[in-house]
Amino acid sequence: MFRYGIREKRRSPFTQAVRSPIICSMKKNTTAVTKWIPLSYSLAFLLRSKRLMAWSAILILVTIVFTWGGYLLTVDFVDGLTGNFFLSQPEAVGIWGWTKYLGWEIVHWGFLIISRVVSFYLAFLIAYSLSAPGYVFLSTATEKKHAGEYFEPDAALNIKGLLIDLWEGIKIGMFGVLVTIAALSANILPGIGQVIALLLYSYYSALMFVDYPSSRKRWSLKQKINWIKTHNRQSLRLGIFPALISLIPILNIFLIAMIFPLMTVHTTLNFAAIEKDRKDRKDVTIQRG
Repeated sequence: MFRYGIREKRRSPFTQAVRSPIICSMKKNTTAVTKWIPLSYSLAFLLRSKRLMAWSAILILVTIVFTWGGYLLTVDFVDGLTGNFFLSQPEAVGIWGWTKYLGWEIVHWGFLIISRVVSFYLAFLIAYSLSAPGYVFLSTATEKKHAGEYFEPDAALNIKGLLIDLWEGIKIGMFGVLVTIAALSANILPGIGQVIALLLYSYYSALMFVDYPSSRKRWSLKQKINWIKTHNRQSLRLGIFPALISLIPILNIFLIAMIFPLMTVHTTLNFAAIEKDRKDRKDVTIQRG
């Protein structure tokens, strides 16, 4: 019997102990059960591999540098476009003067807050796009290590493949701009707007991480989005944690970079398990037919 590409009889006691609390979730309109790999197992799996840990450390540093550099460049560009307006503040003389001054302060601070938040997300999307090939490599190494001799290679890793991964990362980054605009628009609605924004960020976070294991299969952006729709519950579970982390002010840039390798490993393991389960059920259906 096989599970996640590893023979049952070859499991070590540690592996059995870690996998024992695996959560089972029923897919809608089917009796098949897809095993869910918990985050604790993904963390233990990552920590046990020196190679994966070393590659993760490099990617964390690269992501922080790209995000911070992109943030500074974006902020300088935006401030350069509006610098003259906010440098000449109105005089607070008389009722009308004070009214203009208070209005100017509100606009000024509102602009600073919104521009910094938007600059962070744009910078992070740039960093995500540029570092995509590295995370695809981490995802492939994770799946290969986990499956062992049963690993099924797909598209070859070459320069053309790296360029395709980079382009797919850029497309998802551009799609993320649309998601950010939609989330900011939803925030206008009291109460429910914040819930909608969190869901948008959660599913988009899941899309970013699913991009890595699906890239070696050379999936298109449409195929990745369809996967998110088909596995909406699993996608929400994959994306809710990084989405909540991104809401933490100031520290989010560093926290997101720190958890990105872990979430890449976590998503890869669950993506591989779900796809293997789908393939196995398809093979059974064909045999019965």
